[in-house]
Amino acid sequence: MKNKLLYLFAAMFFLAACEPKIQEFEASAGDADFTKYVSVGNSLTAGYADGALYKSAQENAYPNILATQFSLVDGGVFIQPVIDNEFGILPGKRKLGISLDCNNVAGLGPVADVGALAPIAPVGYAVNNMGVPGAKSYHLLAPGYGSIAGLMTLPPTANPYFVRFASSTTTSVVADAAAANPTFFSLWIGNNDVLGYATSGGRGNVTNEIITPEVMFNGAMDLIVGALTAGGAKGVIANIPDVTDVPFFTTVPFNGLYLDADKAAALNGAYAAVEAAIQGMGVAGFTYGFNFTAGYNAFVIEDLDFPIAGLPKVFKIRQARAGELILLTVPQDSLKCYGMGSFSVANSKPFGIPSKYVLDETEVTNIKNAVTAFNTKIQSLATEKGLAFVDMNANLKNAKTGVYYDGQLFTTKYVTGGIFSLDGIHLNGQGNAIVANYFLDAINLKYNAKIPKVDVNFYPGLKFP
Repeated sequence: MKNKLLYLFAAMFFLAACEPKIQEFEASAGDADFTKYVSVGNSLTAGYADGALYKSAQENAYPNILATQFSLVDGGVFIQPVIDNEFGILPGKRKLGISLDCNNVAGLGPVADVGALAPIAPVGYAVNNMGVPGAKSYHLLAPGYGSIAGLMTLPPTANPYFVRFASSTTTSVVADAAAANPTFFSLWIGNNDVLGYATSGGRGNVTNEIITPEVMFNGAMDLIVGALTAGGAKGVIANIPDVTDVPFFTTVPFNGLYLDADKAAALNGAYAAVEAAIQGMGVAGFTYGFNFTAGYNAFVIEDLDFPIAGLPKVFKIRQARAGELILLTVPQDSLKCYGMGSFSVANSKPFGIPSKYVLDETEVTNIKNAVTAFNTKIQSLATEKGLAFVDMNANLKNAKTGVYYDGQLFTTKYVTGGIFSLDGIHLNGQGNAIVANYFLDAINLKYNAKIPKVDVNFYPGLKFP
């Protein structure tokens, strides 16, 4: 019996000795130094979400998430210009809530989240997160962009978000970033150079928003990256997504006009009468070529390139085409109850969706061409300066079909996709975590680092009532 026990213990010892040991993951900074990390960019860098920049959204900003991971490899303290409330410094915050539409039907959707705003005043301390909502590339170089007096001019020459953390009234964002002497930086800028034009309806906008000229963008990027790398800092730079891929432009379909057979027939009759009236104005043989049928039809939109110049604006319309985009800001009650996008029964007139709520073929092409050109410049700078590069354009396109984290599917679909906040442009907490992981992938690859990625499901998505 004693010998059997000895054999048993010997066998157990042998098996234990042969058991493979699991190598623990050892975090490493690789060739990078994260002692002083500074982030530079716009609202996406600041943590803007749901139409505002507020405290809990700032906490989930992707640079703050990165800084938490950098702390595992001796990264330093990361300070943000904290807004100490949940409503921001300017009105516009949204939340999910129940509201009644024009048919008195209750539904869940974005509603105003109203509360006391924080003052627009300097925070009084130096910060690491230099994300400035609303900033375009060249704004980062503008002296006085943080001067409170500049908010009072027409047009304003300053930005209220930079006013809060600018080191002086004459400095620029890039000057402050360079003066911080970062050992590592992240840069994600350029979205607003296209986005302002897109969200205001392109050529049809009433605020004269234009796409930043390519030569101006290229010059600004050269100066920004040159200043950030002048002191020897390493960093990561991201390109800009095709802004037309975000929910702000993809939620309302171009062919969302639903008609039953009777309404389709009535609409065809109404436009036949309009065509006859236009022919009576001396435009012989004029026809729109509309043919409404039961089911889903393309909306009627204003046509900025209408071939007959002499007609009143109300008649310069056509049906939207595949690939054209209806903005999320289009008044939903006007679509549902008052004939926008089809025909105004009350006024017996065509009622095309105004061009400020539409991106037509020409405008979509302008945007895509600009994104391609800007991204070419950004990638060339990453190569020239030896920076890590994040292809956010490709990442967002992949997310349209869906990406999985811990068994959960995330997409770019509005509200239910799990990535975007209620403004349809900016990310929620989980979206920022996904973006942080994209940045970490690029950093680890470029600098031979081993920085753990984050658990996306640890971060908050949209809050349901």
